[in-house]
Amino acid sequence: MIYDTPKFSPGGDRYILIEFGNEMNLDLNFKGQNLAHALEEGAIEGVIESAPCFATTLVHYEPEVISYNDLKKQLSLLMESLGSSENIEVDSRLFYFPTFYLDPWTEECINDYRKNINGEKEQDPEFVARINELTDVSQLVRVHSGTEYWAASLGFWPGLAFMMPLDPRCRLTAPKYNPPRTWTPQGAVSMGGMSTAIYPVASPGGYQLFGRTPVPIWDRELRFPEFDGDFCIFRPGDRIKFVPCGLEEYEEIDRKVDEGSYKFNIVDYQKFSVSNYKRWVSTLDTSARF
Repeated sequence: MIYDTPKFSPGGDRYILIEFGNEMNLDLNFKGQNLAHALEEGAIEGVIESAPCFATTLVHYEPEVISYNDLKKQLSLLMESLGSSENIEVDSRLFYFPTFYLDPWTEECINDYRKNINGEKEQDPEFVARINELTDVSQLVRVHSGTEYWAASLGFWPGLAFMMPLDPRCRLTAPKYNPPRTWTPQGAVSMGGMSTAIYPVASPGGYQLFGRTPVPIWDRELRFPEFDGDFCIFRPGDRIKFVPCGLEEYEEIDRKVDEGSYKFNIVDYQKFSVSNYKRWVSTLDTSARF
């Protein structure tokens, strides 16, 4: 559901949450990111930072500078001035991420879970293909790699981006593990609900696994200039394209990453036009798959 007017609620004494709706919807995320960009430009004094999510934006502010009620009024006026989502243009980079689909490392992780936690758990790629009515795991790879993904938000784990497919023909869905795994390999490509994610480090997790990328998205040692002095490479509004690769290419990239010589494949900032995007979507047969 998309709300006619945004809802506001306090988050402690220094945060305000703005809700645009209650569903995972690109339109809502476009609105949230447009608002976050305007706040970053200094549109309201007293705002420290903001964090867009799927259908919300969380705003961190200084109550000594601006009160909750005054901030709420100014945010309402600012959102009115920004206009409809049709007019939104977001600064967006495009990342190409080599991905070894149906790889041995996530398969080992799944098998370990089946052995020690739930022996009835279906293999993740087959499960995701089946519940999305795909013919087999080969079609899963074609569908998942057939679109650019939109970085809707960052969070839950340092450097982790929640991504939504821009091509509606590539939308997939999958429930999370229950109970979750005790470990997941770094770089695992996964999905839960309608979102795709890359695990930034080895960690517990619950998303369905079906690939792995050797390209880091989290760099505490700041070895790569593409991170631009930050630990996390992604920003909300970035786009990510997963490019299938084989074992040999994966191992070569992994070697370069270990050496610190890997060069990221990035198209620098461009304006992502929501109106142009919607015009393109309107030309598609959204009932078709790859």
